[in-house]
Formats: sequence, C-alpha cells, structure tokens
Amino acid sequence: MDILAVDLGTSSVRGLVLDEGCAPRPGALARRKVHLSTGEDGTGTLDGPGYLASLFECLDELAAGGHLHDVELVALSAQWHSVLPLGVDGAPLGPVLTWLDTRPAPAGGPGPADADAFHQRTGTWWHRCYWTVRLPWLRQRCGSRVDRFVGLVEYVLGALLDEAPMSMSMASGTGLLDLRRIVWDAEATELAGVHPAELPAVAPQGWQGRLRREHARRWPALARANWCAPVGDGAASNVGSGCVDPSRAAVTVGTSAAVRLLQAVPAGAELPPLAAELWRYRVDDEYVVTGAAYSSGGNLYAWARRELRLPEGAELEAALAGAARRRHIRVNPRFGGDRPPGLAPAGSGELAGLTFGSTAVDILAGLMTGLCGIIADDLAVLETGAAGPTEVVLGGGAMAGSAWWRAAFVQALAPRSVCYQRNPEVGAIGAALVATGRIATAAGIDGIGRTDEPDPPNTVGGARPG
Repeated sequence: MDILAVDLGTSSVRGLVLDEGCAPRPGALARRKVHLSTGEDGTGTLDGPGYLASLFECLDELAAGGHLHDVELVALSAQWHSVLPLGVDGAPLGPVLTWLDTRPAPAGGPGPADADAFHQRTGTWWHRCYWTVRLPWLRQRCGSRVDRFVGLVEYVLGALLDEAPMSMSMASGTGLLDLRRIVWDAEATELAGVHPAELPAVAPQGWQGRLRREHARRWPALARANWCAPVGDGAASNVGSGCVDPSRAAVTVGTSAAVRLLQAVPAGAELPPLAAELWRYRVDDEYVVTGAAYSSGGNLYAWARRELRLPEGAELEAALAGAARRRHIRVNPRFGGDRPPGLAPAGSGELAGLTFGSTAVDILAGLMTGLCGIIADDLAVLETGAAGPTEVVLGGGAMAGSAWWRAAFVQALAPRSVCYQRNPEVGAIGAALVATGRIATAAGIDGIGRTDEPDPPNTVGGARPG
C-alpha cells in the first residue's frame, strides 16, 4: 500500500507518495508555488480557485509519472486559521483569508465573559487570527449574503470529494471549538455571529472520504483510495519531526515558524492548564498540540535574499559566520505582525544598531538570530507544563536550507540538546503517520541527527532518510 500525502501550504501545494512505512518514494513529488497576495495594510490572501487548480496540476503530474497506481490512502496536512465565505451557489465570495492577514478587528463588544475560561476551553483568544473576529469582519465586507464559511482545505475537499466535513484538528484552529467536548463552543459562535448551520459539520472519529465520480475518471488510480481527515500543518510537522510527547519539542521554520509540544489528551478528558501566552489545538481525538507561532520565518530569509541581493549557497554561509562574530545589529523580526495573542500589526519589523560598517549579511544574521531568541523565550514558557527542559528537533524547509541558522538555534536554545530532522517534508509525512494511527511510534522516525549533518537534505528524489 502506498500513501499519497498532500500538503496544502501557504507558499506552495505539494503532493508526494510514500510507501507503507511512510518513507518517500523516489521522484514521486509534485509541487506548485501559489501566489500569496500581501499588502501594506496587512492583507494576506490566496485565490481559492487558483489554489485548487494548482492541486489538480500536482495530481495530474503524479498520475502521468505512474506514481498513483498503488495509492490506497490519502493523508492531508493543511494550514490552520484560513477562512473563505461561500455564497448560496457554493462559489467563493472573495479570496481566502490566511493566517498572515492582520486586517480583521473586533466589531465591538467586551469579548468573552471570562477570557481565561474561554482560553482554557478553546485554546484560543478573541483575536483577529480566529473566526470569532474574522467572520463578522468578512460579513461586513461581502457584497452578497454569506451562506456558509469554510477553511481553505474544506473548500478544496468540497470540490474533490463526495462530502467534506471539517476535521477536529482543522476545527480547533478556528477558535470556535470546545477542545474537550469536540463541539462548536456556544460562546465562541455567539462572538462570531454565526449559527452552526453556517459552519462545516465536524467530522466524526475515523471519517474517510472518496473522490467524486468525475474526479475518479480523471485520476482512476485514486478511485478507491480513502481520504483521511486533514491535520493542521503545525500538528503534522510535530509528528513528522518525531516530537510526540512532552520530552521533545519541535521548532519548525518554513514560511513562518513555531515551537510546539504534543500531549496525549483524549477527547472528553480534562485538559491540562494552559499558560496565558500559549495556544492549544487538537491533532486528532487522542492528542493535543500546545505552542507559539510567528508570522516570520523562512519569509525573512527570502525577503533578505531578494531585497539585499545576498550571495548564495556556501558563499552566504561563510559570510554569515563572519557576521555572527560582529553581533552589533538588533532586530524586531515581526515584519508580518504578531500571531496570537500578540497584536502588533504587519509592518512592525525594526532594525537597530546599524553603522556605516553594517552589511547586508549582518542584517540577515540579525533577523535570523532575532527569531531564534523569541522562540527560545517561548520554549521556556512551554516547558513549564512539561517535566523539565526538553530535547529540541529543528525541522522545515528553512532549516534544511541553512546550516548556519541551525547552528544559531543551537546557541540560542542552549543548554538543551538540539537535533535536526533533515527531511524537509515533515508536514506531509506527519499527516501520513496520523492517518495510519502511528503517532506514538513517530518518536523513532528516521532522519533525525546532528544539526551539523554534512549530508544534503533528504528529498523524495533521494534515498530513504536514515
């Protein structure tokens, strides 16, 4: 049995085929970049139909390469917090609002009656990132009556499958879900001004879907494949990094960045206390993930590379090593604003300590180490709910791209033990492990080693990680 793992990211759509052990099949990767519209006003949107077309292209490419013949299961990792209003005909009434969009603001009112109880119950805050604030804001801006609201992944699966309920993992990222009872929270839906009929149904435990008939004709190899409930990208990345209990934290840097811990907390069980600075979402009916996230990550690196005309490859890594010895630039890396619970708007990034001797590489080094410091501070808060200092596993595409940045994290996170998951597709592999019921065994996943690992990052075009 092969597994098709689909990663619905912010900067790209990816599909890769894994064997039964969740190891990538050589060459079985299709990827399409997607255009994220951003603006000085805090805009961060995607085009829904265009995004769907990119996924179709990935599936067409994998089918043409003969990679789908043995696929029996489809696992999905998807970005949390996105929302799309749909009209009565099911068509989008605008673009997809992503996690990066900082424009929504509370429409007024006092917010939750007991903010701490609300936070403990939903794992979230009354904040622009969540549907409690986003849905009223979207209603005001839509020119037509909104029939219902969905996330990006429900929109995509609604076009592909016979039915597309919202997984409990994706529902937890809306800020509307009671994490213990796995139902829409009455106070949260009231704040959002939404009736449960305007929201997707929450998928029951063990739900699986099938392709619609017209798509089964297009991709006959997937006609009998079962599609599993999607997993939030952060949760999937933790599993793919082998960080599945409180002894090991994942620091993942892709387009954005996050630090997270997983805990076994079955649905219906009492939730452990949640620190005021941290969020909590569900992985599935057995696990929760707790952490902090940042709008800046690999996008900082990409911005600097583009705007500062930096060198590439080994030349840049050597230049960064020299910049690290100077250490005179101080930064606020919040270029895209704060993720919850912070309220800093987009455009909050700052550079200080510049001299006439400062170089473009110094600025990049300052940005990268600045993010390391923020993550180290939040990890210390996260560890207050664990038994003590954790081992840390670095992962994600940005970590795969820079050995210098990995070394900077080792220094910032000292004296903790820091390892590196060299397979950049941690989200897709994690989603496959969740779909096959192997979260607990992911602690022994291949690919984790020294942060100074000399071998190139493992990809689906190369050998199995080991």
